[in-house]
Amino acid sequence: MQSALHARSKLPDVGTTIFTVIGQLAAEHDALNLSQGAPNFAPDAKLVDGVAQAMRAGHNQYAPMAGIGALREALSNKVEQLYGVRYDPTSEVTVIASASEGLYSTISALVHPGDEVIYFEPSFDSYAPIVRLQGATPVPIKLSLEHFRVNWDEVSAAITPKTRMIIINTPHNPTATIFSDADIERLRAVTRNTDIVILADEVYEHVVFDGAKHQSMACYQDLAERSVIVSSFGKSYHVTGWRVGYCLAPAALMDEIRKVHQFMVFSADTPMQYAFADALAHKESYLGLSAFYQKKRDLLKEALRESRFELLPSEGSFFMLARFRGFSDESDSDFVLRLIRDAQVATIPLSAFYTDGTDSGLIRLSFSKDDATLIEGARRLCSI
Repeated sequence: MQSALHARSKLPDVGTTIFTVIGQLAAEHDALNLSQGAPNFAPDAKLVDGVAQAMRAGHNQYAPMAGIGALREALSNKVEQLYGVRYDPTSEVTVIASASEGLYSTISALVHPGDEVIYFEPSFDSYAPIVRLQGATPVPIKLSLEHFRVNWDEVSAAITPKTRMIIINTPHNPTATIFSDADIERLRAVTRNTDIVILADEVYEHVVFDGAKHQSMACYQDLAERSVIVSSFGKSYHVTGWRVGYCLAPAALMDEIRKVHQFMVFSADTPMQYAFADALAHKESYLGLSAFYQKKRDLLKEALRESRFELLPSEGSFFMLARFRGFSDESDSDFVLRLIRDAQVATIPLSAFYTDGTDSGLIRLSFSKDDATLIEGARRLCSI
């Protein structure tokens, strides 16, 4: 249908996301999907049964706006056991309709027109558009291309009286790096005696490798007092399509976030909340994730050992970067398209995670797949 109206876009330079584009191309060429961070294997049957039981028990209407009490209490207990701080389940824990909704609600609630928000590129692709929709200015700081670490001197130099928020993501998508103790100390230093809010995207909090520690903002009182933490059940329980996550923040910040959350979705899906509340009673349901995904990381790494790719270290998340500049001078976008057509493997060009399209000759691989898919995908990539 043709419209007589002209839509004045708030995001005129934003089109369909790279994930949708690659997904469509992968389907057209019957390519194995090593691009999207979505598992292709089934979740725990007990979790699915828990949802069905909740439905049969009549939990099919709106949940309380902040989430059912049992789940918020379970989350408060979990965080206290893991990180040594207790968030009040009544006023400081909110169940959200996906981590993406949590990011939007937080930025929308706390960032105002004219504010500036610092974040790090390459980055998850929603950060900058959400900031722009608030009439604020996203300020990207590029991670070093060699090791993808934060240059804290650049961060310090970028802070102005307009800086309202710093967005951090650890473990990091797409580079698979994690914050170190030194990063925490520098973050403390640059935010001390300021009104800067830290928005901590911690959706991969349980996927940290080689015995490393997850540097949650909850671990540090001075940071926790100024932080909003967003996490995801979808990533932890292999159910990304269920779209349920949670948000932790001091009551004064959470009060503002809930004002937006209630008008976006009001509440997250009800039967899933009951199932997650039961699942959290079993620590192994999330504490075993690091070992589970480390095996998959190592499987893919070994299967690509004879390939021409240079694999970068993967410290956390379920991603791995692979450099192809040693044997091709194609742009990363063209290279990804060739992989789909010629090798029937879908990956993501790293340039998609930069607002300026920085191309460093790297692609992102996801190992959140069953072993057969990883082995076959690696076999095909070894043919390139």
